[in-house]
Amino acid sequence: MNPIIAKALEEGRYKLLEHESFELLRQYNIPVPDFALVQDVNEALKVVKDIGYPVVLKVVSPDIIHKSDVGGVILNISNDDELRSACERIRNNIKEKAPYARISGFLLQRMVPEGLETIVGATKDPIFGHVIMFGLGGVMVEVLQDVSFRIVPITEEDARAMVREIKGYRLFNGYRNMPARDEEAVIYIITKFSELLSDNPNIVEADLNPVIVLERGKGAYAADARFIIGSVQFVS
Repeated sequence: MNPIIAKALEEGRYKLLEHESFELLRQYNIPVPDFALVQDVNEALKVVKDIGYPVVLKVVSPDIIHKSDVGGVILNISNDDELRSACERIRNNIKEKAPYARISGFLLQRMVPEGLETIVGATKDPIFGHVIMFGLGGVMVEVLQDVSFRIVPITEEDARAMVREIKGYRLFNGYRNMPARDEEAVIYIITKFSELLSDNPNIVEADLNPVIVLERGKGAYAADARFIIGSVQFVS
């Protein structure tokens, strides 16, 4: 069993903390923004010198599922003063909106440039095993439900077909004044994500949302990640 997953289960947790999720993705060479787990504003001010502005600050808590709903995420922090203010604002937001929540620290994360938001997700079916999903990300996945599915494991050609099946694929080739997007980069992420799922049967549900796809030739990054795990494996 992967040590990150094993540690969470030993602690009685069935959801990986976000820095753990990013570490798991890194093990499979899935691109994520530079990040660090910090405990307080002083540590954040030291670490940000290596990461570089602009950054995102997120609360890390085993008790909070949707960080943005409780004011636990602040974007586009561009200097030390804004970083100090962001730490204080998040702590105050959590005290007000989620006073029960244990705070394990803060995730300091390099801000990814704007791009096409997509989602790569997975669920575990009791019969078929892991099923991987791709579609437009952010809130669009709920509004448009423009997604494609495959049973894991998948090949690179399967991943390419998934990308090209969705109605929003035209956005990858450029649309009106928007640039073409790096299709090959997101195909790589889908393929590596399938490998990650195949190696880790304890993953019950997962999503990378958004996976931000930059202009053609400039890559793609998983800007947010969520993994639900379980100690009981489904029969697959």
